[in-house]
Parts: sequence; structure tokens; C-alpha cells
Amino acid sequence: MVSDRDAEYLEYMTAHRGRMLRTARLLTAGDTHWAEDLVQVALTRLYVHWSKVRKEDGAARYADRILVNAFLDERRRMWRRRESATEQLYDAATPTGQDQAERLTVLGALAKLPRRQHAVVVLRYFRDFDVHTTAELMGCSEGTVKSQTSRALSTMRDLLHDSLETMESLR
Repeated sequence: MVSDRDAEYLEYMTAHRGRMLRTARLLTAGDTHWAEDLVQVALTRLYVHWSKVRKEDGAARYADRILVNAFLDERRRMWRRRESATEQLYDAATPTGQDQAERLTVLGALAKLPRRQHAVVVLRYFRDFDVHTTAELMGCSEGTVKSQTSRALSTMRDLLHDSLETMESLR
């Protein structure tokens, strides 16, 4: 028999897992497997604290904060070595043509950013959160969000400019 608590959690998870997975894919620069791991960690932590969270109306914000923290924590662990794919993954659907090239270029540039800048770009520009919400989710000041955003965009401009020049020279 399913308790009311479990039923509420299941309903929330069913409605929001897709959104969380999209955010995690952006945080992991397209690494689908790592994104799924992050979402699983976030949903597990959310379930543990569900009785506290459901009393507040901020379950989505709390879940986003857990997701961002799981990403930042994972990146901090020097002892953990992630496997890296050396060949194309065939189990994931990929866009075709120009869209794929642009997607890979942007994901490559995101992957080269330091972890906090990476998270700021995803939260501000892909999730469309304002500075205040991004600061809350990352557990830092609004000034830090602004400075990390500025640095990240400058780095992304340089990386994308270099990538476009390389692509033009290959034509």
C-alpha cells in the first residue's frame, strides 16, 4: 500500500523528472549517463527530505538546488575518475546537419568552463533563472553570480570564436 507521502512524491517526480534531466544534461555538457546519475542522486535526496519539502511550496526550487549541488560536488571529487567516451555513442539520438555541429560546439565550450561558471550559464541562459534565483540555487551571492556569468560569457565567446574560425578554415 502506498502512503500519501509516497503518492505525493511519485506525482511530483513523474511531473518534474524530465525537466530535471534536461537541466542535468546541460550541466554535464551532454553526458546523458552522468546526467541520469545526477537526477537519480537529486531525486533520492529529495525523497529523504520530502516531508520537510512538501510543507513548503518550493519543491521545484529545492530539487534544482539539490541537482546543482550534486553536479558541483561531483566535479569537486578529485578521487573520482569519470569514463570518457572516445567514439560516438550510438544509443543516443543525435540531431543532423548544422544543428548537430552547433550543438556540439556549444556543449564543447560549456565543458571547458570551470564548474561554477558552467552551472551559472546553464541556470541563467538555459533554465532562464534570474540572478537572485541562481544565487539561491548555487548558495552564493548575487554578485558572485554576476561575476561568474561575465567571466563565463567572455570565455564562451572566445571558445566559440575559435571554433568557428577552425570550422571556416576546414571548408
